[in-house]
Amino acid sequence: MKNSKSLLAILALLVGAITLTSCKKTKVTDVDGIEYTYVKEGNEKAPNGEFLLYNFEVLTESDSVLISTSDNPYPGYMQANDSMPVKNGMDEIFLNLRKGDSIAFESTAKIIFGDNLPPFLKEEDVIKVRLGAFEIMNEEAIQAYFDKVMAAEEVKRSERAVEILAEEDKTIQEYIKEKGLDAKKTESGLYYVIEEEGTGEPVTPGTTMHVNYAGYLLNGSLFDTSIEAVARANNAFTEGRPYEPLPVSVGMGQVIPGWDEGLLLLKKGSKGKFIIPSPLGYGENAMGDKIPANSVLVFDVDVADVQ
Repeated sequence: MKNSKSLLAILALLVGAITLTSCKKTKVTDVDGIEYTYVKEGNEKAPNGEFLLYNFEVLTESDSVLISTSDNPYPGYMQANDSMPVKNGMDEIFLNLRKGDSIAFESTAKIIFGDNLPPFLKEEDVIKVRLGAFEIMNEEAIQAYFDKVMAAEEVKRSERAVEILAEEDKTIQEYIKEKGLDAKKTESGLYYVIEEEGTGEPVTPGTTMHVNYAGYLLNGSLFDTSIEAVARANNAFTEGRPYEPLPVSVGMGQVIPGWDEGLLLLKKGSKGKFIIPSPLGYGENAMGDKIPANSVLVFDVDVADVQ
């Protein structure tokens, strides 16, 4: 299996082509009239049912990057289908891509994005697109390719998590000191405070616990709670939402790792606090507009029942 050409290599070709545009083939789409230039022309069309892999970059007129496969471990891909209808100029360009094509074009934001126009753009804004197709694969090959990329990304993510844990541990310790908390730390990096011990037998994986909670960022902003009074006090009340204990089958991967581990330390009636570094929370993923990527999370928890 051939390696992906880097997006930088494609862009280098495009930059080099600026002074040679007159030597390159230029076409115009039948729909929308998008003029596009072949910086390099391929000659192998993907057979129906097989997949064409490509890299692309979308920029503003001032060259600010809006979308780029270089920010993603995976390239773009599409399955070849000669019967697919052409609805717009973008369809026309992509459906005619061949392996080895390197294309540059620009048009208005309305034409490039269609109904998916980002709110920060105006319809008449100029948008540039750089596109390069580099490989054709059948279903088995593309599955193996993405499995390999995913495995490599998991290794990188794990390595980054170790570094992030070390950095966030210092931040968490400062937070604990500032708040005067008597917190303990687990081997994984979770910090917890048991404020009330609770009663009954220790909880085992698979046990269903009904938990009231309030989740905060380190700056004190509430992002979620099962407690109506807390929601109202933080101007976060949602009409029609049931405010009640959350049932969790603990230790089964139904919740973030910090919760799975922390709840196993509690019993019925226990009250406590979890301070969860981001690798044990949502990691590098943002959760809506309330939880940014790589966020340390603080949860106040109260085990209402154990079944």
